[in-house]
Amino acid sequence: MASRAGNEASGVHAVISPSALADNARGLAGTADLRRDACGHGALACAPVLADCGLRLLVDVDAPDAVRALPAATTRVEGDFVDPAALWGLPGGSGRAVMSLHGSVLSTKPLRAREGVSYGYVFRAPADTHIALVCGGYAQGIVREVGSRVRVRLHEASVPIVGRVAMDACVIEIGDQQVARGDEVTFFGDPLRGEPGLGDWVAVTGLTAIEIVSLVGARARRRVGA
Repeated sequence: MASRAGNEASGVHAVISPSALADNARGLAGTADLRRDACGHGALACAPVLADCGLRLLVDVDAPDAVRALPAATTRVEGDFVDPAALWGLPGGSGRAVMSLHGSVLSTKPLRAREGVSYGYVFRAPADTHIALVCGGYAQGIVREVGSRVRVRLHEASVPIVGRVAMDACVIEIGDQQVARGDEVTFFGDPLRGEPGLGDWVAVTGLTAIEIVSLVGARARRRVGA
């Protein structure tokens, strides 16, 4: 039988911001590499935005017809590529983050001092606290290496992931916050909005930012935001 977390893992979603993408693209010149479904951001949503900004688009040969039909689109590698960190707002670039990743609280419970959570109890509470089970695990691109090593945003607070990341869920320590089922958790997003950035994920996983967003874009549901 599937777990409740598994049944609700579809609540994990990556939000793609066309306005951030357009802001980043203005002033750039050359070819935007939109292969691998725009590095997980979704070529169908991103290609028209970048074409309107005057960029040439390198697309997959099996990209959607609406993408390949754009006058700016090509499947041939030619010309200079724009910096992907600048285009997608990744660590090392100066732009706004185009992708953010979100989950939601499934349940909360108290955790007493020395009690452990998740597989192997690698995290044990140093003092009495509270935890929340959150939808989103390695099946949705929240790689195992971030367990007990990065923080997420809940309400306006920065709180840690604790214990090992499971397939469809992870655990965060919420302390004395008042938290309800369905409250949104931001795994990463735009540091300019007070959201966790991808830099910490890069540091603890050994993956590049492009690898992380490509993985998330392939595994989590995507929706277009503002």
